[in-house]
Amino acid sequence: MRLSGIGSFLFLTLGALLAGCVAAPDSPPPEPEAASLRLEKSVSVATSRMVVAAHPLASQAGLAMLREGGSAADAAIAAQLVLGLVEPQSSGLGGGAFLLYWDGRQLTALDGRETAPAAAKPDRFLDSQGKPLPFFEAVVGGRSVGVPGLPRLLDEMHRRHGRLPWARLFQPAIELAERGFAVSPRLKSLLERDAHLRKSATARAYFYEADGTPRARLVNPAYGALLRRLAAQGAAIVYQGPLAEALVAAVGREGGDLALSDLAAYHVRARQAVCGPFGAYRVCGMGPPSSGGIAVLQILGLYDRLRPVPNSLAAHHALAEAGRLAFADRDRYLADPDFVAQPIAGLLDGRYLDGRAALIDPAKAMEKALPGRPEAAGAFESDGVAYDIPATSHLSIVDDQGRVLAMTSSIENGFGSRLMVEGFLLNNHLTDFAFQPASEGRPVANRIEPGKRPRSSMAPTIVFEGADRPVLAVGSPGGGAIIGYVAKTLVAVLDWGLAPQEAVALPHLLNRNGPTETEDEALAARLASLGHRTKVGPMTSGLHLIRIRPGRLEGGADPRREGVALGD
Repeated sequence: MRLSGIGSFLFLTLGALLAGCVAAPDSPPPEPEAASLRLEKSVSVATSRMVVAAHPLASQAGLAMLREGGSAADAAIAAQLVLGLVEPQSSGLGGGAFLLYWDGRQLTALDGRETAPAAAKPDRFLDSQGKPLPFFEAVVGGRSVGVPGLPRLLDEMHRRHGRLPWARLFQPAIELAERGFAVSPRLKSLLERDAHLRKSATARAYFYEADGTPRARLVNPAYGALLRRLAAQGAAIVYQGPLAEALVAAVGREGGDLALSDLAAYHVRARQAVCGPFGAYRVCGMGPPSSGGIAVLQILGLYDRLRPVPNSLAAHHALAEAGRLAFADRDRYLADPDFVAQPIAGLLDGRYLDGRAALIDPAKAMEKALPGRPEAAGAFESDGVAYDIPATSHLSIVDDQGRVLAMTSSIENGFGSRLMVEGFLLNNHLTDFAFQPASEGRPVANRIEPGKRPRSSMAPTIVFEGADRPVLAVGSPGGGAIIGYVAKTLVAVLDWGLAPQEAVALPHLLNRNGPTETEDEALAARLASLGHRTKVGPMTSGLHLIRIRPGRLEGGADPRREGVALGD
């Protein structure tokens, strides 16, 4: 059954709900993309194929490809190209992504994360006194821009898993770019709040009227023309030739040091998915340079060892304490595996998790967790903190041949570096590196180095029952909070028995080795009785989930954003 009419409902009825406060310009916003709406949604049910994306037009583009006999990869490419146009604050050709793909026989993990330029130095985000730069001083401009990975990733996805002609996948986005589209309530709200996008003449002319108010409708002929060239010539044109030169020039004018040689050297990395048990299920996620897969598996493993009563105070306490321990390990050890040895097996080892679970007191919150000492842990690394608040989007897709895709893409902060080239925004993902490259004389694992990929929290996830029967595809935007969003949702579906839409709408709770964060004031008060220091406020996830059952697909789209699940 196809869910219809939601796009017009969203865009015509919610404008009045989107007033909000402007984040302080010299500090990171409390959320990667501020809260702008809450729309109650019902579960979408289909029998053979489904797309869940962050914008109705993207879901429609993906579903159209599936109806033409395309694969889940084809649908994701079409949907992502539309997202870069209609949800430009979150993802696009100027950013990167992580992909999990089940082709019916094998699980593939592809890393399309950005890389640091060869000229990158350890003090990139430090001032003259050696102190970290204010967040937006580091973000806005050229120094934060890494080599985009998404175009190469889309190309690699199609080469491996595409079924429709490459050029066909570009048509929905080309048509929208050239004829125009209505600005959604969420995008309008974020354009009104952003204090930095107007500083780019190109971005200001595209997004705003002469009086500074956001345009109600956008037409992007530059993006349409670029997509026509990409459709005809392939992703290589982003990495060499006139477009690459324009990209390098734009970054250089704004203080960056990206070089043509950095673009030419970029390649997608095939990674080993990280998998682990949770009850009767096998949960698989993305390994480093994303910390998402390992941290989610640690949280699930610790929770499973405690076995609290489902959806109880004890269950929420267990989730928070498990998150605290997982983040302590994450901040110490996880980074780009091509630069820093990663103790992946040690962090997920059952005996190691037994010992970590024993640290959790069921009646009292711990103050601050210390990292453990897993097997093969590096001897010289120290804890490193990055802002890690990317603006991000997630796609979950199942096609009629049983192929399953979970892909999370990002340009980092909302609207990225605020630099715009050929109709798309460039990322600021280099600010996902630790600003301080060393602590107490010891190097930080996630320090910036030439050619290195910054650590991420993106957590595209596919869950299996048995060896080869996928039952869930899920992921979310949300910066460092992604890990908690995904872990809580998996627990809600697999342990608490909630339906997909109930699970994604559930009030959030997570801990990043600091205060326990939640949207639920009553829950915060109950957790405080166990010694939790709590923080209550909006948590702008964008969870997109598909539950796969024999002859039935159930989609859940987060009510905190504009995404929809569409299927047949």
